[in-house]
Amino acid sequence: MRSLFWRIFASFWLAIALVAGLSILLGHALNQDTWILSHHPAVEGLPEKWAQRYEQKGQGAAQQLLEMRKRRFHLDTQVLGDNGEPLVQGTFPPRAAAFEARQNNEKRLPWRRMTTEYTSPTTDETYLFIYRIPHPELAEWHRDSLLWPLSALGIALVVLTLLSVLLTLSITRPLGRLRSAVHDLGQTAYQQHSLDQLSGRGDEFGVLARDFNRMGARLQDLIGSQRQLLRDVSHELRSPLARLRIALALAERAGPEEREKLWPRLSQECDRLENLISEILALARLDADPGAPSPIDLPNLLVNLKSDATLSDPQQQVHIHLNASPSPLQGWPDMLARALDNLLRNALRFNPPGQPIDLQVSEQPGWLRISVRDHGPGVPVQLLEKLGEPFYRVPGQSAAGHGLGLAITRRAVERHGGRLLLANHPQGGFIATLELPQGNALKD
Repeated sequence: MRSLFWRIFASFWLAIALVAGLSILLGHALNQDTWILSHHPAVEGLPEKWAQRYEQKGQGAAQQLLEMRKRRFHLDTQVLGDNGEPLVQGTFPPRAAAFEARQNNEKRLPWRRMTTEYTSPTTDETYLFIYRIPHPELAEWHRDSLLWPLSALGIALVVLTLLSVLLTLSITRPLGRLRSAVHDLGQTAYQQHSLDQLSGRGDEFGVLARDFNRMGARLQDLIGSQRQLLRDVSHELRSPLARLRIALALAERAGPEEREKLWPRLSQECDRLENLISEILALARLDADPGAPSPIDLPNLLVNLKSDATLSDPQQQVHIHLNASPSPLQGWPDMLARALDNLLRNALRFNPPGQPIDLQVSEQPGWLRISVRDHGPGVPVQLLEKLGEPFYRVPGQSAAGHGLGLAITRRAVERHGGRLLLANHPQGGFIATLELPQGNALKD
């Protein structure tokens, strides 16, 4: 941040200083005579006053004005008319004029020679004024005359320096806070309140801080969920592994006949462990890139699911209700089939024999609803919000599974840009509803 601070500060400060300095230097270099004629007190307003005296009071009064300026400012003045002849005697001595005529280089003269014309507004006569100011007098005046511009320049540079400091700090301080937040996020120690002050700003840094807060919160949630998932996976894997270890220990000490009885148990534990790992991998694959979406043949997909459900449990009946021909649906057929298959398997576990499982498809503006209803005992209302969390199982409902089916279904639906709604049916039983957006509103 220091490097960026000084680069921005130096760039602004040097640019302003160079522009101001060059402006003053160019002004003095290109307009020195104009500067002196406009600001030196010896010649300031002299042509107007002299012309007025000359026209109103004659040559004597005009000559007296020049002599007064000579005594006060050491200024020698000549005034010529249209014919090039002097109108008054002036204050420039003849011998000085002869000395000036002999010099080829004006820089060798002990005075500065300047000329200006003035046209009288009363008589329209044009007068040529020739001034000669000694260099020591001019140098002293330059020192005094430049004091105010230099003071103004110094004050301007101080003010511009302060403004540059404030400007650079307003840029580099937010960047420093963002850099600190990025560092904390990389160390998984990000705190949202660290950017509260910055996110309250109304400029681009405020927008960036608010977006960064949302991103940080989302990443923290993902990191937390991944850590929780890892803890849950470790816990769930520990139970079948412990049972396998116990069964193996018993098999080592058992005789041939008892060992034959233990093989089915070992095979069963291996199957459970394989199913658990398969479901964990299925949940993990939902976060990977599934590729480009494709059209989903929903009626055919539902028919295949019904066939699989009837094959796994012939005593159960699955009724499919299509209220209308559904609109084309874009997504990933295998992912959606896995989600619906999990819902059907849950319904088969809890649905009593003799009651059909209703699989209904309906449409709302912009949404396609697919619901699976059973006639089982349902779920306590206070536990509905926890359904869909990985490895969560409703207490008191002993059934096979590891609590990953609804988690896989929820993640698959969210990948399609939809949502999973879980509730008890008003007429009894449990109903799970998938709401999918129609069109191309898919989440990557």
